[in-house]
Amino acid sequence: MTLVKTPYLKQVSGWPKTGRHILAQFDDTSIVVYQAFCPAIGHFASKHGYFGGEFRLNRMSWIKPNFLWMMHRSGWGTKAGQEVILAVSIQRTAFETILAAAVQSQFVPDLYSSETVWKQALKQSSVRLQWDPDHDPSGKKLERRAIQLGLRNEVLAKYARDWIINIEDISEFVEEQYRNVRSNNWTDLITPDEAVYPVTQSNLAIKLGL
Repeated sequence: MTLVKTPYLKQVSGWPKTGRHILAQFDDTSIVVYQAFCPAIGHFASKHGYFGGEFRLNRMSWIKPNFLWMMHRSGWGTKAGQEVILAVSIQRTAFETILAAAVQSQFVPDLYSSETVWKQALKQSSVRLQWDPDHDPSGKKLERRAIQLGLRNEVLAKYARDWIINIEDISEFVEEQYRNVRSNNWTDLITPDEAVYPVTQSNLAIKLGL
């Protein structure tokens, strides 16, 4: 998938204002997630099409389907160690596998009989799920919640090599758009085209807290 971009003002009105939603760019077979890395890791990944070199498989690595959430976390690529922004297209079936394996980072009484049971599930899981306040381009906190997914162990290993369709370095695009943000030029601001990702399985939707 080649990243599709749309004027921010054209799409923001169609996004949910509140609630937990997976905002993402996707098609029938793939979905885009974002990560920010130091140049050594980011440039290796964009050049080779997989994560290797200084990328560590023994640490949790977080993916974010929502572009503006990634921009908030990375300071639009200005934070140390997050200068290279990658748009990673992965198989949609792989993303479904990630969601199915996810365990929420906070105890949810409706899902687990006790905190002990939840902590054991969290310890054993290869995917950690976290909901955080989403933000608009200027960094203002929104009522809507954005998802991020922490990958480790066998899931991270498969993500790093087997599930990737394409890796695109979008750092220059991010830098260009950050200039529009700093000058409050919302008319010219371009962001990746995103919509609410459908989770059709009711049990999974409940598990994710959607």
